[in-house]
Amino acid sequence: MLAIQLQDRIIVNKDWATILFITCMIIIAINKTLSSIRFSEFMRLAYSDKYTKIYRDSNNLMNGFTISMFFVQLISFSFFILLILNQFNKADKNDFIVYIQIFTFLSVFILSKFLIEKIIATSFKIEEFNEQFNLLKVNYRAYFGFILLPINIVLFYNTLNSDWFFWSLLIGLLTINITTYLVALKLYQNYLLRKIFYFILYLCTLEIAPYYFIYNWFTKN
Repeated sequence: MLAIQLQDRIIVNKDWATILFITCMIIIAINKTLSSIRFSEFMRLAYSDKYTKIYRDSNNLMNGFTISMFFVQLISFSFFILLILNQFNKADKNDFIVYIQIFTFLSVFILSKFLIEKIIATSFKIEEFNEQFNLLKVNYRAYFGFILLPINIVLFYNTLNSDWFFWSLLIGLLTINITTYLVALKLYQNYLLRKIFYFILYLCTLEIAPYYFIYNWFTKN
């Protein structure tokens, strides 16, 4: 007799990811429609600092365009972290609960760091620089999150077993951070030279130490 072996068909629910990706697309489309000139300059951040010069006023930190692109950045970075964990068999990329945990941790970390920076900047009397530096970081990281979004979409719905590709993206993220500091030094060099001690202390305390402790925590756990 012909033996028939039945296998369970596992259907993975990816609707939650699709909704988040579509939400990001809608936000980007709205920004492009309502702020077409600003969006065009934002798109040139990779090779031009015109956007940072035009929108360098600290009021832009709470602008609708900046906040919405920051939200897209959070979604994009959370997906990227989830995909990295999936690549190294630390999590399942289809697990919505893990994604929420990553998104929450990332949001709390960034917002907490932002509030602590404001307190320390006030103590060091470098509030003006802190606000403009935060705006600069938000702009460049939002740009990287924007570039990362289509890559996340492709990687989420397809399988790519290539560690070097993920390492390349991580190096790209590191490059974005270094570029941010270099641009800040260039834009505010006259101001920073008068407060170089506070700036170095600020970098060590709030820009290097938190990431070092997070790296230590992840590698030990």
